[in-house]
Amino acid sequence: MKQLCLTARLDIAESLRSRWFLVYTVVFGGIVALLFAFGLSESRVLGFIGLSRLLVTYIQLSMAILPVFVLITTVRSVAGDREAGVFEYLLSLPVSISAWYWGKLIGRYAIIFAPVFLAMLGAVAWGAFREIDIAWSVFGYYTALLAALALCFLGLGMFISSAARSTDTAQGAAFMLWLALLLFLDLILLGVMIREHIAPPETAVTIALFNPLQVFRTAALMMFDPQLVVLGPSAWVILDLFGAEGFRIYALAYPSLLGLASAAAGYALLRRGDWL
Repeated sequence: MKQLCLTARLDIAESLRSRWFLVYTVVFGGIVALLFAFGLSESRVLGFIGLSRLLVTYIQLSMAILPVFVLITTVRSVAGDREAGVFEYLLSLPVSISAWYWGKLIGRYAIIFAPVFLAMLGAVAWGAFREIDIAWSVFGYYTALLAALALCFLGLGMFISSAARSTDTAQGAAFMLWLALLLFLDLILLGVMIREHIAPPETAVTIALFNPLQVFRTAALMMFDPQLVVLGPSAWVILDLFGAEGFRIYALAYPSLLGLASAAAGYALLRRGDWL
């Protein structure tokens, strides 16, 4: 446990000194600042007012930005150390491979989630100062959603980093994964299903729900549209399969378990690697 904590602290310290963390923090802090500047916290749209609308907009923007930031920065963790020859140095120290791997994951998770959460916390603090109504249930669930999304793509990034032999290969694979998930949302998926004459339609919706980005997006919409009217007939399939409360739980559990399983698979690859 001591080795794990020391490795996590080392990774946090290295991340705080890196340029990507500065850009990452400015991006998410700037998003909230711009949303306030455009007055989203005080506007009214179809009865949906106050800080909740700002959080919905922020969560949708985070869906596009957070995964690619997490993937591109995380895939350098293991692949970069392997390419730089750091592993040989680590093996000479009294630090186990498991403590090093999981310590890096914990430290990277803390440094990735902190700016996202602090930006949301800043929005809530500003809302409280301006005496804007704060939907604490929405804030709490959106925070949990972002935590699950960050864990999902962090685990995927660690798996890619463990499997790749170079940083260039790892970054290329990470970008292709993000692009595939981003493109394989509603319109692309349904178009492929229609072209291939796949029936019943529940099949397309079920496959879509294996995409963590689609799950994240749908759960974010459900917080202010419990019947998912904007999704059309797909909503009936989702609500019949899970129910509103069941899908909210699924949206937290599935990305988290996918991230942990991917990280565990990456660790297994690392243990069986020929560099040991």
